[in-house]
Amino acid sequence: VQLVESGGGLVQSGGSLRLSCAASGFTFSSYWMYWVRQAPGKGLEWVSAINKDDGSTYYGDAAKGRFTISNDNAKNTVYLQMNSLEPEDTAVYYCAAGARATLMSQWYDYWGQGTQVTVSS
Repeated sequence: VQLVESGGGLVQSGGSLRLSCAASGFTFSSYWMYWVRQAPGKGLEWVSAINKDDGSTYYGDAAKGRFTISNDNAKNTVYLQMNSLEPEDTAVYYCAAGARATLMSQWYDYWGQGTQVTVSS
């Protein structure tokens, strides 16, 4: 099983980034996909989720109105488009897959290695 994130980097405040997460080794269509982040010195923060069965999407408070999660089942890939980035968005962003719908990241089955997003002021 592999989840490989990409697309992180350094961006100025107000800028945009699109993160990608390529999945392999499991039945992608059967799993909810999540984005979770960890800022320096802080715990994990749930960012977004997508139910690929019906396309429904969910966002944490920090992501609402600025971030968009989407997926491409043909490519087994999930994306996180991040707009209007702020220094507070600086974190390592992780992609995760879970068989159940939950905000509790300890129940996620598979995790990527993370990609660093740094937003300068």
